[in-house]
Amino acid sequence: MVKFLQARGWNVVGSYLAEGTASFPKLSNVQFAQCDLRNGQRITQILAEHKPTHIFHFGAQSLPTSSWTDPVKTFESNIMGSLYLFEAVRHLKRRPVVVSACSSAEYGHVPESAIPVKEEQPLKPLHPYGISKVCLDLLAREYFLDYGIPAVNVRLFNTTGPGKTSDAPSDFVRQLVAIKKGRQAPVIEVGNLKPYRAFLDVNDTVRGFYLAAAKGKRGEAYNLCASRTHQMRDLLETAIRLSGMKAEIRPAARLMRPSDERIIFGSTQKIRKDTGWRPLISLEQTLRSMIDYWNAAE
Repeated sequence: MVKFLQARGWNVVGSYLAEGTASFPKLSNVQFAQCDLRNGQRITQILAEHKPTHIFHFGAQSLPTSSWTDPVKTFESNIMGSLYLFEAVRHLKRRPVVVSACSSAEYGHVPESAIPVKEEQPLKPLHPYGISKVCLDLLAREYFLDYGIPAVNVRLFNTTGPGKTSDAPSDFVRQLVAIKKGRQAPVIEVGNLKPYRAFLDVNDTVRGFYLAAAKGKRGEAYNLCASRTHQMRDLLETAIRLSGMKAEIRPAARLMRPSDERIIFGSTQKIRKDTGWRPLISLEQTLRSMIDYWNAAE
């Protein structure tokens, strides 16, 4: 997102959680500020200093698995952190557009008859992470209705790409690269390969957030999703084929979730209609770019 906006001439301030945890791109008109979302004073200080016209609110504990382990930390960052942000925005003289990264996890189990799921579907999340994103979704809408903050919510479905970690496609690709470089036996450990997921390329994702900020209707929520689903087993086999490696596929109990939606797939009619967005990058293109990235990085 930072690189996308900078390339369009924006002055960008990116926030990060802790010192020494990431390397940042050296780009003109870009700076970075340390900020823990659980520190409301720090959020207020940063907004008062930089007076943003737009805020892309990605900050969160973003892993469903981690939210089962530590729901308190998830709620502190995702719910209270978001509340601190909107409170700080409320007290600015000029209200920035706030585009919040909400989630398909808000929907929970959706009946087959309601797939692809539309934004009007009842929100019934299955884990603390999903609950925290419902809270963000409703919080942003409330601050739009009560205080006139120009908020837009993007319910992001599965997204991946070069640099992504802690999701199935990146795990598959990184294991294949490790096998290629002789650091791992030709065995890939996997979780449940039966579900169907629609993985959106990160570049299509970033463009969707940008268009939501520019053209999205204030106070509305939009699904952002790839245009088709793939079974996880097919995705893995595609990654294996593209890598040129041969590997045994071995299920691992530690990678199995307590509950798993059979299919996660969202309708994007609304965001297409209101902003003109549509996905441009195929899953195979995404997997190729991920293989290239991890080959160079590891």
